[in-house]
Amino acid sequence: MQTTAAAVTALIEEFAKLPGIGPKTAQRLTFFLLRSPADQTRRLADAIIRMKEQVITCSTCFNITETDPCPICASPQRDHGLICVVEEPLDVLAIEKTDTFRGVYHVLNGALSPMEGIGPKDLRIAELVARVQHSSGEVREVILATNPNYEGDYTAAYIAPLLRPLNVTLTRLARGLPLGGDLEYADEGTLSRALEGRRAFEG
Repeated sequence: MQTTAAAVTALIEEFAKLPGIGPKTAQRLTFFLLRSPADQTRRLADAIIRMKEQVITCSTCFNITETDPCPICASPQRDHGLICVVEEPLDVLAIEKTDTFRGVYHVLNGALSPMEGIGPKDLRIAELVARVQHSSGEVREVILATNPNYEGDYTAAYIAPLLRPLNVTLTRLARGLPLGGDLEYADEGTLSRALEGRRAFEG
């Protein structure tokens, strides 16, 4: 005999599928929404639907956007000769919060991980190489800002030999970042120092 309304159970199950949300948190979120005014719940539902319908991927940098190219790629105020390569769109947000980087980005959409079956074809590595190749020499520096962990280092080491023949300077973020951490969790000050202290990539 089911003691909880089917609609409530269904929402708990959907929340529990989200990363970092366990069964207890899923229940708390569901019952919070159940007690909330209908218009608040409707705004949340509308925001989710709008996000899924309007957000696309920039065809240049592969960051999330509502316009193509994205505002960063389209901006004449950005330094298009300086590309910062990151793993995820969240990393772009983290670096932008520092308000110190004036270049553009390239989002790989992950990192190489042989253990998880993620290879070069699963990432936007070929697009990065093509982007630098077709820049007519405009790109002078590529910052390999993958996360400071095994997968991030492995990804940077894989990309470097592909870009070296293209006559660009390769740099890596300074190690003010904690080993094994993710960019999205670093504070603005640490990220700013890591950007300013970037060094030539030797991998």
